[in-house]
Amino acid sequence: MDRSDVSFVSGEDRCAAWLYTPSNFTGPGPIVVMGHGLGANRQMGLDKYAREFAAAGLLVLVFDYRSFGASEGEPRQLLDIRRERDDYHAAVKYVRGLPSVDASRVAVWGSSFGGGNVLAVGSEDPTIAAVVSQCPFTDGIASAIAMRPISLAKVAILATLDIAGSLLGRPPVMVSLSGRYGDGALMTAPDAVPGFGRLADESPLYRPQVAARVGASILLDAPGRKTKNLAMPVFYAICDKDIVAPTGPTIKAAARTPNAVVKHYPVGHFDIYYDEPFERAVKDQTEFLVSVLQP
Repeated sequence: MDRSDVSFVSGEDRCAAWLYTPSNFTGPGPIVVMGHGLGANRQMGLDKYAREFAAAGLLVLVFDYRSFGASEGEPRQLLDIRRERDDYHAAVKYVRGLPSVDASRVAVWGSSFGGGNVLAVGSEDPTIAAVVSQCPFTDGIASAIAMRPISLAKVAILATLDIAGSLLGRPPVMVSLSGRYGDGALMTAPDAVPGFGRLADESPLYRPQVAARVGASILLDAPGRKTKNLAMPVFYAICDKDIVAPTGPTIKAAARTPNAVVKHYPVGHFDIYYDEPFERAVKDQTEFLVSVLQP
């Protein structure tokens, strides 16, 4: 397997990415386009998924959203939901132009917030061949209810200040990505600090805060409501003990998906990235991707 550094244009900026090519590859062949979750970058655990997919004969592109990781984009740490989904579309357009890629066999993969992104992207582009949505964010209101009221209130204040400041051209007001119950942070589940921290330790480019205005956008976002429009095969990896992205709305979203494959794992939101839960999940995902992309 070969991993090379590449980039593609999204909007006015360049997104940094890794392109994985299987050993003895003879194309054109299928490809999996991968993005991460809330405030995360490609260095945070995605390489091992990509290597498993490449070992099964699939090309893989793993990219950083604009304003995160090694990608361009100012201000830094600006988490904009629409921009992230546009980055996925730009990544799909980029790989479809590669001579090694069969443009009709492009899958998108996302985890956590990225898991919600790929559900939305798949509903917007019916030519995508398959979707993998791992422990996905599917309903903003459900995620907000999972937070303690004091945390929700603190995030709301920061979001309001950031939105007001942005209208005046001021630098972003930041909010922490993870914190304890009661903190003003976007994720305050009991496993958020240790779980997200373990992923963050893998990346020297990680920053623990994002522009707070996204708090308002998350509340209004519900990619799970778009799943009835997904015509392609969709794989859902649901963590049954997930508190960060509550499973109830995800189970309902999967039930609305015409061609869904649903796997349940008896773990929390961050457990699926490591050890035995990871091994089980990546095996299931690899089997799904090979079955739909290399029939």
